[in-house]
Amino acid sequence: MAAPRVFLYEGCQTCRNAKKWLAAKAIPFENVDIISSPPTVADLKQALAAGVPVRKLFNTSGQSYREGKWGEKLAQVDETDALGALAADGKLIKRPFVLGQGFVLVGFREQEWDAAPWPG
Repeated sequence: MAAPRVFLYEGCQTCRNAKKWLAAKAIPFENVDIISSPPTVADLKQALAAGVPVRKLFNTSGQSYREGKWGEKLAQVDETDALGALAADGKLIKRPFVLGQGFVLVGFREQEWDAAPWPG
């Protein structure tokens, strides 16, 4: 089974907490820099297929969200445009963003991470 891809931003405290959690549990993962290699539209569609609403993919407290006026635009853009914007700017995506075998996680909430079917 392939190791889950965990999209992280090193400057993000929540991401650092998630990495510590993964290390403490000895969970193997592929560390992907969300800024230089953001999730693709296909990756983001996996999250939608797993039941994550497109709105939940956005980092609503981030600079890209505010500067792009996504709070106003989100209700008016279609899913294709929203996913395209997310795939083009990793800072727009709520992080950490995890794509695992049969699961997707957005953000770091320990209870959800404890319940995920991590490999190993």
